[in-house]
Order: sequence, then C-alpha cells, then structure tokens
Amino acid sequence: MPSSSTPLLPRFGAGSTFPGPSLLWKTGAILTAIGVATGAFGAHGLKKRTGITPDNIHAWETAAHYTVFNGLALLLVSLHPRFSTHKFAGPAIALGSILFSGSIMSLVLNRDRFRWLGPITPVGGSILIAGYIALAF
Repeated sequence: MPSSSTPLLPRFGAGSTFPGPSLLWKTGAILTAIGVATGAFGAHGLKKRTGITPDNIHAWETAAHYTVFNGLALLLVSLHPRFSTHKFAGPAIALGSILFSGSIMSLVLNRDRFRWLGPITPVGGSILIAGYIALAF
C-alpha cells in the first residue's frame, strides 16, 4: 500500500522505461503553461506589434490552443497505466506540438526571418496525429 511519501508518478531512473510517466507529466505541465502564457501574450501584447493582422492573431490563438490541448493530453497519457510507457505516442505528441505550434508562432512573429519553418508546420501536425493514432494500438 502506498504511503504518504510515495510519489504520484514513479521517478525516472534505473529500471524505468523511456519516456516514462514522470517525464510525460513534466512535459505536459510545461506545454500547458507555455500555451497559457502565449495565449495571454496573443490576447494582450501581440496586437500592439506593428504589422500584425487579424489572420496573424487567429493563427497565434490556434497555436496557443493546440499547445494547451496537447499539454493536457500528455498529462492524461502520463497517468494511463499502459500508455504512460508507450515508446512512440507521448514523445510524438510532445514533438509534434512543439514543431506545429512553435513554427506557427515563429512565422507570426517574423515571417521573413522564419520562412524556412513554413514546411515544418505540416510535419509537426503529422507527427502529432501519428502520436494520437498510436494510442489506439
């Protein structure tokens, strides 16, 4: 029986599997926090920047929402007895979210400087989708 000092999630270490529930939990928490922070910036600070259009605001909101949703999904996956140690699903969701949302946000902030990230957005989205599909198997 667990005691009051037993951690909610097992610690990553010897005998643990990668990615492990603890790493997924931490990644999910960080992604969710980043999504909330970037969403707040989009609602308040982004509009003050020169050259920002309503389409830019919408793209930013989409990226922030996806970051929050995928962070929350990782928190849930980390608690699942089977999927918390899935070798592909969690890492794919995390990587896909970073590539997808990060590329959109970078393009909104400076399209000319980050033009090369344009093709990364659908790659990130595809990795993200693959991660969720992997949870079905």
